[in-house]
Amino acid sequence: MDKQFHSITPAPVHNGKIVNSSHLAKPFKTFIFEPTDLVPIEQSWDWQQEWQKMLLADPLGPQALWLLQHENCYTLGQGANESNLLFDLENPPAKIYRINRGGEVTQHLPGQLVAYLVLDLKRYQTDLDWYLRQLEETLIDVLKLLDLVGERIEGLTGLWIEGKKVASIGIGGRRWITQHGLALNINCDLSGFSQIVPCGIRGKEVARLDYWIPGLKVSDVQPLIRRSFVERFDLNLTC
Repeated sequence: MDKQFHSITPAPVHNGKIVNSSHLAKPFKTFIFEPTDLVPIEQSWDWQQEWQKMLLADPLGPQALWLLQHENCYTLGQGANESNLLFDLENPPAKIYRINRGGEVTQHLPGQLVAYLVLDLKRYQTDLDWYLRQLEETLIDVLKLLDLVGERIEGLTGLWIEGKKVASIGIGGRRWITQHGLALNINCDLSGFSQIVPCGIRGKEVARLDYWIPGLKVSDVQPLIRRSFVERFDLNLTC
C-alpha cells in the first residue's frame, strides 16, 4: 500500500446464520450520537468497532446510530481500485483511508451529513441487498420531506436527483452486525470530487442538495434523516 494511505484494519467477515429473533422487543432500543464538532475518520471507526463488539457479545443489546460531519478526507472500500484517484499519491490533497466497507472511493468533508449504523440485521432481514435498498429508501424519504425526488439508477448503489449523485452508500459487517452507512451532500464544497472518480462511476455528476434548495444547511436536514431512520428501522432512540 502506498505510504500516503492510512489503513484501518478490517474486522473479520463472517456470513453468520439466520437467527429467529421473534423474542426481541420492538421498537429496537438504539443509542444516537450527534457530535457537533468535525469527527476524524479514525474516531468514528473506533466508535463503530467498539459498539459492534458490544452487540456481538450481547445479542439483546442496544444498537447505535451516528449522525456527524467529517474532516476533509478520501476513503476507499476494501476492494477499491486506486486508479480512481486522479492525483499524485505522493502528494494527496487530503488524507486517504482504506476502510472495510464495500464500494470505491468517495470524499468526506464539512457540509456533508454522514450516518453510521451499527444494527443487528438478525432483527430485520439477514440480506445485505435488502439493507442497501433500505438505506436508499431512507434517503428517498428525506428528499420527499424536502419536496425533492430521489432517484435510483439500476445496478448502482446510492441516490441521484435529475441524474446527479447526491448520496453515496457503503456498508460492512460482521455476523450480520452492520458498520458504516451513507453520506449525503448538503452544502459541501464539491471541488475535491473532481480529483477522483466518485464511487468508480464515470460520466455521472456529483451534486449537493442546496443546488435545488439554496441556503439549505446540515442542521436543516439532520432532524429529517433522524426521523426517517426511526420510521424505516423501527428505532427507539435514546441519547
